Amino acid sequence: VQLQASGGGLVQAGGSLRLSCAPSESIYSFDVMAWYRQAPGKQRELVAQFLSSGRADYPDSVKGRFAFSTDGAKNTVYLKMNSLKPEDTAVYYCYTQQRGRHYWGQGTLVTVSS
Repeated sequence: VQLQASGGGLVQAGGSLRLSCAPSESIYSFDVMAWYRQAPGKQRELVAQFLSSGRADYPDSVKGRFAFSTDGAKNTVYLKMNSLKPEDTAVYYCYTQQRGRHYWGQGTLVTVSS
């Protein structure tokens, strides 16, 4: 499975970005789809998780600001990020789990200026 992530860039604090992830297989074939991020010098952390049951989970750090969505027609998942803060600056990775296997996209850089 290949994951093509895009949509990162430079944005001012308070702004918005939408990240996209297009997997090489149907988004409906996955058990879990998620977005992670890794800031310089920090561990990779989960920012949004979407289960095949339809449940979406977010950590408190992004809850109410980030939203995971899907577009079956485009076979693409998105992470809409609003009210961005400088501490949201990181490389964002698309992730999926399928039949116990884990797959990562190449990452897209999000930089939030103050």
